Amino acid sequence: MRERGHRARSAVAVMAAAVLTLAGCDAFGSGGAEGKKDSGTPSARSSARPAPVWNRSPDSIAAVGDSITRGFDACAVLSDCPEVSWATGSDAGVDSLAVRLLGVRGAAERSRNYAVTGARMSDLPRQMSAAAAGRPELVTVMIGANDACRSSVSAMTPAAEFRADFEESLAALRTALPRTQVYVASVPNLLRLWSQGRTNPLGKQVWKLGLCPSMLAEADDLTSAATRRREEVQRRVEDYNAALREVCAKDRRCRFDGNAVFDFRFGTDQLSRWDWFHPSRDGQARLAEIAYRTVTARVP
Repeated sequence: MRERGHRARSAVAVMAAAVLTLAGCDAFGSGGAEGKKDSGTPSARSSARPAPVWNRSPDSIAAVGDSITRGFDACAVLSDCPEVSWATGSDAGVDSLAVRLLGVRGAAERSRNYAVTGARMSDLPRQMSAAAAGRPELVTVMIGANDACRSSVSAMTPAAEFRADFEESLAALRTALPRTQVYVASVPNLLRLWSQGRTNPLGKQVWKLGLCPSMLAEADDLTSAATRRREEVQRRVEDYNAALREVCAKDRRCRFDGNAVFDFRFGTDQLSRWDWFHPSRDGQARLAEIAYRTVTARVP
């Protein structure tokens, strides 16, 4: 862990010079080399290149989202457990994104978790405003499962509303913090979570209490009607991920995970042993790995 912290601090030092060249460049602007004359020599052309827009070693983190980012049902039944959060947690077994980027001490001092269990996309603008007040260099976003996990298919958040609320959230952040970076995780594959969790008798009993009924109700019902219902939920999740990808792509300081969370093949080891739906500690660790790869990649 100390070695990671050392690497992170070294990376921050390397990036310091690059940050100086970005002064006056907002989230949607171009690099700081615009307007400079090129002498025609290779060395002049090299020095005129703009520094990278994306900082792979941000020095502070704020997390927004829902129960997944709060570590719900990962440590105890029906309870948040933010210490195992993939984004900002301190648990050594999870090795959260904050710990990987900032080190143990840095994560404790310079990361904050604003996620709320049960939150939907319509709640994101308020969370984003709260996160912006702390002026983080990176904001992580994981939200959308609750928009699909409703009492019925008809109660799911329409894709257009989902997109509009995400656009509003990102615009509000940009108004307050033009240079802050955003990592956006895709909505998990709820159909796969159903197919994995239904193999556990205890999990199915917990689901009967009302956990994500649009997908999980009557877990053993394989009739054509039940299959169509689950497929409709799945299509809505795919629509949500398309909205996240497309809105994020318009912002040079936003990175979508490329559907990495959606595509991850969660097994029973990665699911909570209390509800067989939310990520376990192991599942949280896998989410942290995906986030770290995306944030530190040279190209998105």
